[in-house]
Amino acid sequence: MSAVIIVLIILVVLVFIALIKTIQVIPQASAAIVERFGRYTRTLNAGLNIVVPFIDSIRNRIDLREQVVPFPPQPVITQDNLVVNIDTVIYYQVTDARAATYEVASYIQAIEQLTVTTLRNIIGGMDLERTLTSREEINAALRGVLDEATGKWGIRVNRVELKAIEPPTSIQDSMEKQMRAERDKRAAILTAEGTRQSAILTAEGEKQSAILRAEGESRAAALRAEGEAQAVRTVFEAIHAGDPDQKLLSYQYLQMLPKIAEGDANKLWIVPSEIGDALKGLSGALGNASGGVPGFNVKGDVPSARRDEPQVD
Repeated sequence: MSAVIIVLIILVVLVFIALIKTIQVIPQASAAIVERFGRYTRTLNAGLNIVVPFIDSIRNRIDLREQVVPFPPQPVITQDNLVVNIDTVIYYQVTDARAATYEVASYIQAIEQLTVTTLRNIIGGMDLERTLTSREEINAALRGVLDEATGKWGIRVNRVELKAIEPPTSIQDSMEKQMRAERDKRAAILTAEGTRQSAILTAEGEKQSAILRAEGESRAAALRAEGEAQAVRTVFEAIHAGDPDQKLLSYQYLQMLPKIAEGDANKLWIVPSEIGDALKGLSGALGNASGGVPGFNVKGDVPSARRDEPQVD
């Protein structure tokens, strides 16, 4: 009885193991290679799959998602015989699980070595300056070569990126000095341009200010002249409206004479010749009332000095 139980237990275990080996669950975005007696039979896709236990075996499980593989820095010699270290990152995806399993022993190592040799071929035809400024060109050339070579391995290279390009330390120091000199040159140029522009704007401002000042003075002079002309016209019209006679004009003339001699610097006063005519007109008006003007005769001549003879105070 005990032997029968042991046999049943063994059979149950074998059935359980057979079921486990028969049912294969493949995760999403994965694939599995099935071999029968060491020979490729089929590829299992994502989901529930049935295989023959103890006859079919799972050779390899492959992730079909896009993978990112960074490679360590690789020394590369440029066209001008300078050694630079280049870090690369490869973005690839397995498109054919069978080819990735049987066409190449290790596709990661194969991609790495192919990347190194391709980089040396590309960088070897460029100088250092072009290498530092042509990352897009290097990426495109490297991706084209890798994609073509890895196609038969069931690999598709989506992107190739250069993480860093490190030139020698001495070259870095020289480049820093050159960049510093270039920045100083640009700063000097910008300062000179700023000074020049400032001088131009200052001159333009002074020019505009002078023009506006001259226009203002011209308008002010025109307004003054117009005002004086208006004042003269007003006085002239007022005189004509008042209809002055010769007596009033003579009197006003005599009132203006003392103002001619005003001032401390006036040492010499010339008696105008028209004073006699003014006195004649004034004497004729006042002669009947006061018997003449004291100091003058009826004709209006000056008794103390000859006409047009200068008198000193």
